[in-house]
Amino acid sequence: MFSYDKAVLDRYPGIRAGIAVASGLTNGPTSPALWERYRTVQKEVADRLATTPPAEMPSIAAWRRAFAAFGAKPTQYRSAAEALLRRLAKQGDIPSINTLVDIGNLVSIRHALPVAVVDLAGIDGGITVRFATGSERFTDLGSAEPVAPEPGEVVFVDEAGVACARRWCWRQSAQSATRETTTDALVVVEGLHDGAERDVAAAREEIVSLLGEFQPAATIA
Repeated sequence: MFSYDKAVLDRYPGIRAGIAVASGLTNGPTSPALWERYRTVQKEVADRLATTPPAEMPSIAAWRRAFAAFGAKPTQYRSAAEALLRRLAKQGDIPSINTLVDIGNLVSIRHALPVAVVDLAGIDGGITVRFATGSERFTDLGSAEPVAPEPGEVVFVDEAGVACARRWCWRQSAQSATRETTTDALVVVEGLHDGAERDVAAAREEIVSLLGEFQPAATIA
């Protein structure tokens, strides 16, 4: 269901991923209990950001180096985790979107790792992380017209050649984003820094725990 192309593994041998697959989900507005948990984590992380900017965090710095290595200027294209942390530092909070997105974002900011929550209904078969050829199609959120990724950037691609994410963990596609109708989802957390295996495992376990608590009818693997 999720794999890395050999060329990506050869260039980025330190990549570590944690995977959770959930079925029987009932997505929708975040419950008051989850929102209170999310707000508490946001405050804790915001306090930490007051003394440690995102760029100085080892996990974020590793993604910056990875982006630069495939030609994406890291100050122009930020990993999803860095974008969330910078928004939190600047604005003081991250608005609620829905249960699945909020769970992903909560774990992402706590661990400073990118978390992708993919609606399996929006992809064809499995996902491969590989270098783009430029023939793939990517439709951004809020856009109706697909565009082609730049050759050489790292993308998530399904079996139909549709890019589910561009510039590795920069942005997901409209088709793969979760919505109120999402019932089956793939959750991916990734790290590239020293200690990534430990940190990714901890983040994955928190994702599984939160899904179990706030989606009790779902089956999670």
